[in-house]
Amino acid sequence: MINIKKVLVVIFGFISLFIFSACENNSISNLKEKLFSVTGDEIISFPVKKGDLWGYIDKTGKYVIRPQFEGAGRFSDGFAAVKIGNRWGFIDKTGEYVINPQFDIAFLFHDGLAPVGIAGDKVKVGYIDKTGKYVINPQFEEAGWFSDGLTAVAHKDGKTRVGFIDKTGKYIIKPQFDDAGWFSEGLAAVKIGDKYGYIDKTGKFIIDPQFDGAFWFSEGLAVVKNGGRFGFIDKTGKYVINPQFDFAFWFSEGLASVKKDGEFGFIDKNGKYVIHPQFDIAFWFENGLAPVGIGHGKVKVGFIGKTGKYVINPQFDSVNVF
Repeated sequence: MINIKKVLVVIFGFISLFIFSACENNSISNLKEKLFSVTGDEIISFPVKKGDLWGYIDKTGKYVIRPQFEGAGRFSDGFAAVKIGNRWGFIDKTGEYVINPQFDIAFLFHDGLAPVGIAGDKVKVGYIDKTGKYVINPQFEEAGWFSDGLTAVAHKDGKTRVGFIDKTGKYIIKPQFDDAGWFSEGLAAVKIGDKYGYIDKTGKFIIDPQFDGAFWFSEGLAVVKNGGRFGFIDKTGKYVINPQFDFAFWFSEGLASVKKDGEFGFIDKNGKYVIHPQFDIAFWFENGLAPVGIGHGKVKVGFIGKTGKYVINPQFDSVNVF
């Protein structure tokens, strides 16, 4: 099962696009553990960690669900995955359980379904609906969330192969890839050998495998990695912003977080800095706010607006952007 350590690989270099277990926040160490836990369709409140427990704050920094969980994911489709003891369940926006803790791993709802895992000799992943009932039984080694009606899943039969299924569990694109992300804006990044390219929903390559790493498309552009540097391409595969960054997140609300010379800042689609590099970590904007972290040794997380000024001062030990 792809775990949070592989998510960190996504962030800090070698892009692996399965991010199923990103809710496993407690397994992250040091800076990585403090900051990261791909996109949902709403932010009603932010999951934040202070001390040992997770709760949810609103856009003013006020707690709307008090800290009480050992792990917490963001809200999507009205539900959020939370952890009590060693089991994951789902709460609604009032903090009440709608699906009791019973899963070994759980991720966010998207398109009405959520991937969850139960442990045996190995964890197997399936999909539940909002009643907690399995719609697709646990059977996959690795799985993502549904987007555009499809999701990437993997079986391990000698060698892991990744394909795409629909909501009935039927393969629409047969297992043939070494890695794959989710569909966004009609395309999905997939890996063949050691290179990434982009396919459409028929499985046809639209952008041939040529990149060392790749993220999904957002606002018409996608982050790709070549030669140790990150840049942005359009849907023809042409560079719009040349590879020059140590790391980069996707565009959201017209801006993208990029890292250069050890610090994160935000650029526009011309590659021009709108917020100059100054943060130890910075994620993407949603609803006008972006989580950022500062501090050497013990990073604290706060939220900035698009002017770069703090709306919620750095005070949290962790924030889950997933």
